[in-house]
Amino acid sequence: MDDSPVLWEIDARGVATVTLNRPKVNNAYNEELVQGVLHAMDALGAQASLRVVVLRGMGKHFQAGADLTWLQAVAGQSAQNNVIASRATAEAVHRLNNVPVPTVALVQGGCFGGGTGIISACDVVIAADNALFSIAETRWGLMAGIIIPQLNDAMGVRQVRRYALTGERFGAEEARRIGLVHEVVPLPELEAAGAKVVDQLLQNAPEANAQTKAVAIEHAWGKMTTQGFNRLIEQHAAKRRSTEAAEGLASFREKRPAAWYRGNGER
Repeated sequence: MDDSPVLWEIDARGVATVTLNRPKVNNAYNEELVQGVLHAMDALGAQASLRVVVLRGMGKHFQAGADLTWLQAVAGQSAQNNVIASRATAEAVHRLNNVPVPTVALVQGGCFGGGTGIISACDVVIAADNALFSIAETRWGLMAGIIIPQLNDAMGVRQVRRYALTGERFGAEEARRIGLVHEVVPLPELEAAGAKVVDQLLQNAPEANAQTKAVAIEHAWGKMTTQGFNRLIEQHAAKRRSTEAAEGLASFREKRPAAWYRGNGER
């Protein structure tokens, strides 16, 4: 078994499968996984036969957000290193959003934080009935700014303003209702449901699909100026180094409420 953090392959039809491959940590992203996604996008972009990209996560969970150990290590580094880390993460989502072929995400188990950004950058999202979602960065003193544009495209601003502010978890049917996923199927049927959508995509003209996707993105929230993109990266990086983030990550690690929480009845 290849232990690379991201695996990819392409078949004779031009269908590529990109697999997040850190199942021992629920495919939580770190520098190696982010760079693996970027490398896969580069490699697939060089394939003239590419027609569709299928994105999946190895193991029980699709993607559980950021790797806490990596996140804390980066937070303790320089401002410049934090910008570099945020830029690579933002670029991975941005590149996935703009790849000129249809993309299909197959989601099982947990899909948290950055995982929701990944799927919101995909064209078609199919979730297993055991999928669970959250956008909980603010609970740990962080912010999800670099994925908010794609989430706005997928869910609409009104839903983002609820779920990115409460950080609450929600299931597959709610994700379908608010537009984060398109279809919910029993877990054993996830691969077959994905294969059905892929076959439908392959029946369509490649250039027509590419142009249709490009026009859709041109008129979406996710189409940002370079200045706006850079501002989100800098804000994301700065928040990781903040006092709030230090306390939030400590509370997560120590399994306790953060200092800013006052429960019902507390003064």
